[in-house]
Amino acid sequence: MRTVQRPAVTAVLAAAVLLLTAGCSGADGNAPAPTATGGASASPSGDASRPGSGSRAEPPPAKGSVKVVSTLTEDLKSPWGLAALPDGDLLVSSRDEGTITRVDGESGKKTEIGTVAGVAPAGEGGLMGLAVSPAFASDHLVYAYFTTESDNRIARMLYDEKKPAGQQLGAPDTILRGIPKGTVHNGGRIAFGPDKMLYAGTGETGDTGLAQDKKSLGGKILRMTPDGEPVHGNPEADSVVYSYGHRNVQGLAWDSEKRLWAAEFGQNTWDELNQIRPGQNYGWPEVEGKGGKEGFVDPVAQWRTSEASPSGIAYAEGSVWMAGLRGERLWRIPLDGTEPVADPESFLAEEYGRLRTVVAAGGDKLWLVTSETDTRGTPESGDDRILNLEVK
Repeated sequence: MRTVQRPAVTAVLAAAVLLLTAGCSGADGNAPAPTATGGASASPSGDASRPGSGSRAEPPPAKGSVKVVSTLTEDLKSPWGLAALPDGDLLVSSRDEGTITRVDGESGKKTEIGTVAGVAPAGEGGLMGLAVSPAFASDHLVYAYFTTESDNRIARMLYDEKKPAGQQLGAPDTILRGIPKGTVHNGGRIAFGPDKMLYAGTGETGDTGLAQDKKSLGGKILRMTPDGEPVHGNPEADSVVYSYGHRNVQGLAWDSEKRLWAAEFGQNTWDELNQIRPGQNYGWPEVEGKGGKEGFVDPVAQWRTSEASPSGIAYAEGSVWMAGLRGERLWRIPLDGTEPVADPESFLAEEYGRLRTVVAAGGDKLWLVTSETDTRGTPESGDDRILNLEVK
């Protein structure tokens, strides 16, 4: 029986965060079942002006720590995506209600800014990942990954804070459509990388063959310009597909050397943390976990599905931090380059229930979003919530 801690809301150190890192029990719990244009040249190395982008002199210690500093806000309904605004406030999406809410980064006050038109929630689909434009100060654009009646897609919307609450989102401008949708395995995480390009994690919707089909957008990590076009330097010049052979990617983050990491759901045996390289095949459905099979990239770390079911990830203090849904815990994976310093370490096990999204907030701070109201949890008073963490 989990016991929900209820620390008092305190003032939170806010930082401008553009790195979003973005499941399930049953199917989510791994049971079978001007901006850049298309001609823009951008490399994944990009600039270093992002949280966690400063280099570390030494690898992190084998043992870490997690302190829940405060509960920023409570009573969120099916929260999924989380993105930080330049002033330190947060935007959070409701998967099942199709709304985006602004949360004051200090007081926790919630203000609904609007509903995303066209969202058709069903199963694991709905309004999922959020990302704030790298040029938000001038263009005021918010990006969202969501399910419609026909597909999953990515759209951007003008956010006008001067309009009344609930009416501040403009109409969605779709930049990428045709991502396969399903009752399960919709992926959904989006994030702008250090190169200011937009990345997306998708799922194979339960149709395992899509993961190995390079012409399908399902079971992939995608890389595109802010306008949704393929980026110079992608494996194929006319495609947004960046890597393939994925089952259901819901976590994306970059380390201090601008390397891309992704978390994905396995089926019955192994969940994975992968270091992503362009054009590589990550194995699904031919391999689950560390198979050592030629032609496929093995994960850097793996977990039994009952202990993880990973959704969002973030990078802070030399470690990848991974939110677990079915596992109901936060995993720390300390890294020396692309190799773990020690075995993954878990924190907050069964204290707050299912954990959906974790976002770096600068230095040793993380935001962590719970996921008890997504129809798979057992909600208690106050669920769902955003926690302010201090980690080492």
